[in-house]
Formats: sequence, structure tokens, C-alpha cells
Amino acid sequence: MTFGLLARLYIPAQVMVVTFLMAEWTGSYALGGAVCTAMTIGHAIAGPVRGRAADRSSVAKVLVVSGAVQSVGFAAMIATAAWADAAMWWLMLPVALATGLSAPPLGQVTRSMWPMIATGRAREAAYAVEATIGELLYVVGPMLAAFAVAAWGAPAALVACAVWAVVGPALFASALWRAGIRGGLGGGSRGSAGSLVRTPGFLTLLCFFCLIAGALISVDVLLVGWARGRGEPQLAGVLAGVWAVGSLVGGLVMGGFPRHRLWARAGVTALGLCALVPVLPPISGGSPWAVGLILLIGGSAVAPLLTAANNRLADLAPVDRRGEAFGWMSTAGQGGAALASPLVGALLDGSGPAGAGAGIAGMAVVALAVVLLHLRRSGPVSPVAEVVEKTADRRGHAVDDLPR
Repeated sequence: MTFGLLARLYIPAQVMVVTFLMAEWTGSYALGGAVCTAMTIGHAIAGPVRGRAADRSSVAKVLVVSGAVQSVGFAAMIATAAWADAAMWWLMLPVALATGLSAPPLGQVTRSMWPMIATGRAREAAYAVEATIGELLYVVGPMLAAFAVAAWGAPAALVACAVWAVVGPALFASALWRAGIRGGLGGGSRGSAGSLVRTPGFLTLLCFFCLIAGALISVDVLLVGWARGRGEPQLAGVLAGVWAVGSLVGGLVMGGFPRHRLWARAGVTALGLCALVPVLPPISGGSPWAVGLILLIGGSAVAPLLTAANNRLADLAPVDRRGEAFGWMSTAGQGGAALASPLVGALLDGSGPAGAGAGIAGMAVVALAVVLLHLRRSGPVSPVAEVVEKTADRRGHAVDDLPR
């Protein structure tokens, strides 16, 4: 878990660093956003592809090779900004796309490995801790990125990302090797036949991930717009930290409890986002204390929700295709963020923070409706790993002797 999380440290930092690099090169943040979008599209495409590769071949090799290739992509971005004229900024688009396409499947592997080494309450706790500490990455990563840009400049900060793209996955691969996960996550098989979309409930669960990820990530956009409107942009960072702390506390507390229903956690998350709307202008004056309190309380549902969702997907996906399944989850989340951010930005311009908050709350409510539909169609799902282990115990075989 330690190396799996450390390996992902550069991921939430890279967007900020690339944005600063483009701003220094071209003087335009909008062009930086376009390049980051190209890189995000590459990440989204690579998610299920790299996850499938981790299922079918050596996961350690996939991590090391893809990390090294992405490091080369970062180096190519630095070279382009250093040697090309700013008027040729469009050259960065294919480079950023290729860099995103080579992203190592760190999140997919992290979430797919727990059913292989833990079952029952232990697996539940692993997902809870992973989701909880994962929240800190989105606080620490951008903070380190901002410090590196301020101290050494954007090119040097991107060099640090390139180095960590090699070191982090290599450390994670060595930890997996020591844990006995030396082949593919799916046991090296070619995977079960057919599309994952045909798995009952898989498509509706992806729709849920898309909507809830779009809602959660758009909270940062809302906070930036609200804080800038007040003339206190520093409040956005403070309240984003409060939101993350609430999620951290919620994950630590709820991680000690047995599994709760996914729909209940989605409902509490939607309720917390709905509660933001009345305390935002123009409905009210927008007291930072009121906004912060609601973010702290509402944020406590985020990590428990992600824990339940990860557990649900791990139970739903075929054992030999979990890496691919979590890759599709990553793609759905990035797609939701890409669609929701401009929508929330338009609502900020047209209706103010309360209108943007209403849009975010609406996405969360629709996500709740989708997860209710998902549970109705797919019904209860028995954790496959636990069923396999119990069968092995009855037959008197060691679990490690069974095909993964």
C-alpha cells in the first residue's frame, strides 16, 4: 500500500506542472488547459488497455515499462517547450496525448491486488485505507508541485515528475513481487470471453462513477470561482483542504465498520453537496465558516463512498479481468471530470456559485438514482475471491495453488 500510493504521487501534480510550463512558454493558461485535456484523453484511453495488459502479462513489467515510456514523454514535453517557438504550441498536443497514453496502470493495479491478498473484513479495510490516504495525494501532490515550480521553475518540476514516473512504479513493482504477485493480475490468462459491458450491472456502475467523479472534482472549480468572486483566492485552497480533511476523517472512522450499502453512502454524499447550495451567493452572503463546516461534514462521506464503490466493482468484475475493469472505472471518472468542469464553469458565469453548486448537487442526485438502478438490475454480488477461498478450504487445497 505504501509504495502503491507513493508511486501515484506525481499524478495529481502533473496537471499543475504542465499548466505552468505552458503558461511560461506561451503566456496562456487556456493553451495549458488544452494540452492538459489532450494528456487526460490519453490517460482515459490507456486506462482499460493498460489494465488488460496487467491482467494478462507480468504486472511488474507493465508498471516498469510504461513508467519509463511516460518519463520519456515528459522529457519530450520539456524539450518541445525549450526548443520550439511559442507560436507552434500545437506541437505539444500530440506529445501530451502520447504521454497520457503511456501512463502506468497504478490505480488499477492498486485496487485490483487487494482481492488477491485479502478477503472479508481485511479487504474492506484495505480499500478504506487506500481510498482515505489517496485523498492526501490530491493535497500533497499539488502542494509539492507548486513549491517545485516556485523554487526551480516549471521545466525542473516536470523533470521531477519524469524521474518519479520511473522510480515510483519500479518501487511498487518490487513490492508486488515481494507480495507474491509476479504474473498477471488475472493469472496470466487471456481473460474471459466477451465484453465487460455485458456483465450485469457493469455499465450502470460506470455511469455512476462518471457522474459522481464529475460532481466531486467540480467542487474545486466551484471553490475557485466563489473565492475569486470574493477577492480572496486563497480561500479556495483552504476550503479544498477542509474538504479533503473531512474525507480523511470519514474514511478513518468508517473504515473500522463493516461494509455499508453503496446507495446509502451515495445518498449521504449527495445530501452534503445539496447542503452547499443555500449557503452560496446569490442565495446567501457565502460565509466561509458556513461553507467550510458543510464541506467538512459533507466531505466525510467521500472516502467511504469510494471504498464501497471499489468493493462493488471488485465483486462485480470477473476475477481474471479486474485490472481492465478498474481501468474502465478510471476512464469513466476522467470522462465525468472532463464533461462536468466546463458545465460548472458555465453555471458559475451565468448563475453564480449557487447555480454551479446546484449543478454539482444535481449530478450527485442523478448518480444516486443510477446506483439504485444498478443495484436493482444486478442484485447482490458475492465476492468472488471469498467464494474461491471457501471452495478451496472445503476441498483441502491451498488458496495459492488455485488459478487466479
